Amino acid sequence: MSDAQQVSKEEQNWAMGCHLAALSGFLIPFGNIVGPLVIWLIKRAEMPMVDRHGKEALNFQITVMIAFLISIPLCFILIGFLLMAIVGIGALVLTIMAAVKVSNGDYEYRYPFTLRLLK
Repeated sequence: MSDAQQVSKEEQNWAMGCHLAALSGFLIPFGNIVGPLVIWLIKRAEMPMVDRHGKEALNFQITVMIAFLISIPLCFILIGFLLMAIVGIGALVLTIMAAVKVSNGDYEYRYPFTLRLLK
């Protein structure tokens, strides 16, 4: 896409930061949502790529949070523990993949299995 060629390295780095900020959720409760939200709110008006990837990261992290919330009651029948592990590993792998795609200039990257709540 021609937009990818017109994007500055700084804008690309901020967009990648939207995805990588979600990794803070492994250390800080709700950090997976707060991290990308802060970057998106600060930079969305001046950088279209950050606006696009910030929404994409937030949509994915909200989907991950919903999956974890569904897993909690399922822990009583033990399948919830397995589901939490699968969701956690999947979130880690897909978040890193998204950051790599953005760093390589992929303006159009979209997470699979994601509810598109922010448009």
